[in-house]
Amino acid sequence: MQESKRQKQVGALLLQELSDIFQRLGLSMIDGGLVSLTTVKVTPDLLEARVHLSFFQVKDIPAALKKIEERAWEIKRELATRVKHQLRRIPTLDWFHDDTLEHADRMEELFRRIKAERPAGSPEASAGPEAGSDNPDGKEGPQ
Repeated sequence: MQESKRQKQVGALLLQELSDIFQRLGLSMIDGGLVSLTTVKVTPDLLEARVHLSFFQVKDIPAALKKIEERAWEIKRELATRVKHQLRRIPTLDWFHDDTLEHADRMEELFRRIKAERPAGSPEASAGPEAGSDNPDGKEGPQ
């Protein structure tokens, strides 16, 4: 289901305000690592917000999430004072680890391994799977 315009607006507002709150409260640096907010997804009724956090060089991610959850009341109170004129009700905040960057790094490493394992003289190593094909759209037979 696609987000409505209002959901996107509220999500962007919450993302901006939460980023400022994290910096002010000192939550952007935990255990020598960097914590950043990647996205805020809001439910259609605007009563729940799913906050996705990205962790860079944080050794214990579950412990970092626990620290954030322990200070959730303080974060929500600060958020309420900032957005009370734009929202009727302050949404409940749910915290999630966004592992998109780690997933992308794993994929890049797998691609590097595959490329390194291919023989240097093979056609797949130089041009990719469609290198030997005469037909640009990949379909067989006459057009």
